[in-house]
Amino acid sequence: MASDADKRKFWYRILLGIVVFILGGSMLLYLVPQGPGTDVTSTETVAKVGDQTITLQDVRAQLEEVERRGQVPKQFETIYAQQILRQLVFDREIEYEANRLGIRVTNEEIAERIKQFLPAAFAGDSPIGMDRYSQLVQQQFQMSVPKFEDLVRKGILQEKFQKLVTDGISVSPAELQEQFLYQNEKVKLDYALIKPDDLAAKIVPTEAEIKAEYEKSKSKYQVPEKRVVRYGLIDIIKMRQNVQISDDELKAIYQKNIQDYAVPNRVHVEHILFMTVGKTDAEVAEIRKKAEDVLKQIKKGANFEDLAKKYSEDPGGSKEKGGDIGWIVQGQTVPAFEKVAFSLPKGAVSDLVKTEYGFHIIKVLDKETAHTKPFDEVKDSIKAPLVLQRADQQASDEAEKLSAAIRRSSKVSLDDLVKEFHLETGQTRPVSPTDPILELGNSKEVKDAIFRLRQGEVGLPVQIDRGYVVLSVQSIQPAHQGTLDEVRDRVISDLKQSKATQLAQSEAQDLAKRVRAGEKFDVAAKALGLDPKTSDPITRSGSISGVASGTQLAAAFQLKAGDVANPLSLGANWLVYRVAEKQEPNPSDFDAQRKQLTDQALQDKRSLAFEAFRTALEARLKQEGKLQIMPEKLKGFGDFSSGSL
Repeated sequence: MASDADKRKFWYRILLGIVVFILGGSMLLYLVPQGPGTDVTSTETVAKVGDQTITLQDVRAQLEEVERRGQVPKQFETIYAQQILRQLVFDREIEYEANRLGIRVTNEEIAERIKQFLPAAFAGDSPIGMDRYSQLVQQQFQMSVPKFEDLVRKGILQEKFQKLVTDGISVSPAELQEQFLYQNEKVKLDYALIKPDDLAAKIVPTEAEIKAEYEKSKSKYQVPEKRVVRYGLIDIIKMRQNVQISDDELKAIYQKNIQDYAVPNRVHVEHILFMTVGKTDAEVAEIRKKAEDVLKQIKKGANFEDLAKKYSEDPGGSKEKGGDIGWIVQGQTVPAFEKVAFSLPKGAVSDLVKTEYGFHIIKVLDKETAHTKPFDEVKDSIKAPLVLQRADQQASDEAEKLSAAIRRSSKVSLDDLVKEFHLETGQTRPVSPTDPILELGNSKEVKDAIFRLRQGEVGLPVQIDRGYVVLSVQSIQPAHQGTLDEVRDRVISDLKQSKATQLAQSEAQDLAKRVRAGEKFDVAAKALGLDPKTSDPITRSGSISGVASGTQLAAAFQLKAGDVANPLSLGANWLVYRVAEKQEPNPSDFDAQRKQLTDQALQDKRSLAFEAFRTALEARLKQEGKLQIMPEKLKGFGDFSSGSL
């Protein structure tokens, strides 16, 4: 079993909404939980486990939730949809198997786990009031109490299965030695990275080569249809500049919402956290010593933020911000932390503060006593959204009138509309379906409209960042086979890239050959115009920054010092390296690392075992007719391959 600290970190990540967690070698998504039996109507079923269904709406709801948090690049929607479906299926499988085996999660277990995550939700052993509890859950985890508690329950249930599957696993002495070698063996490499992009700039194709390349691949050099479009614009930016709002109106809004400008007692703090959750007394004593040493460095003038980035173990993300957790109000943090934070003067650093989480060093950046912000201080913040709102409404009203005018007559011209509605005008260059239209914000809706309209037709207004735009196709240039003059730049670019790719591979092979023949690595590399470098010693889990990972360089660990590896293809680039030095592990380090090695080896074996359980469970449920997956119904998320499920 994982240690208490590991469990806590695991759950804390889940509850903060991190969407990707590696468990058993597979990507699991823990998003906003969907309780079993969710009643969903008029949506397609994409999977069924027992009598529980998973719908397209379930998948989309979770994907939209993480997209709202900015965690899913649009181009990866398909991949995330697959992973969400996979995790939702596994959630239902675990629920089904738990019911079959009589495995339950009690309310007492849920309460005890919540006490670990959210100590402030309890006053001693008694829970606080529901209103305050709901507020804490929303503040820290951005979800409702039912969703939060369902997520906790699911986590405990999966933890029980993990324990059931992996408790009997052990690690042999031979496996420990293998893990020790794997983690500690190091290599130092002389290397040169050869990039076709760097070589392409030096290549100047002849006219004969350009013509030959064009003739050889003429069919791929098509010129797509291009259109020139005139447009009229309702300029929302100008409207915003002309919106007038009096101080009397702003003051009325201020007085009506005066409670919104009340500032409670609050303090802006940074902290460095040394976690002690789940540690033994001996380990806690060592952690205290480490914390005291860091505190001494701060007292001597060391930079607090730099030390926070180096030492803090706060799973909430403040570490990367130099320990900054922002403004806190009374009742927001655990009592011991709050008491010290509110008692320190601005700029002061605390001694060690012990809480349920561990030892903290707290620094106060700023303090504010309770007050109501005066009108002059908040005037601009009241005015800004009001200006936007009124300008948006004016623009929307104008767009409605414009739409009505276009619908009244199919013969209305863009010039008539420009004159009647005082529109800004402009014209695009010839654009293809793949060309950016920067003057109109590169809007997909605009591009779709341009290639849907007939020549001379006026389209309905389309909303863009600048306001609303009315489009009319001025001229159409049909798609055709490009002449050499039209596509010359593309031909030259392709030719240079092709020659550079061949040259990179040739130079890589030449460099490896020279070094094997006895030439010094740096001399041979420079003779070919390359930039030779020497890496720091790296392990298999390390990397040469910006070049290759230890995994990609696995062959280096099988070579002897002085050996030259075969040139390594890294996408378009090529890497040539020589083992300059090989460092074997120091056997005397084994005992010191034994616990960490054992934990890592156990974690790896348990992950494999749990993944095997997961695969076997899914196979059995399919065989029994209890599991059906229809991933092809996720077609709305792009090209979806059902093979991965």
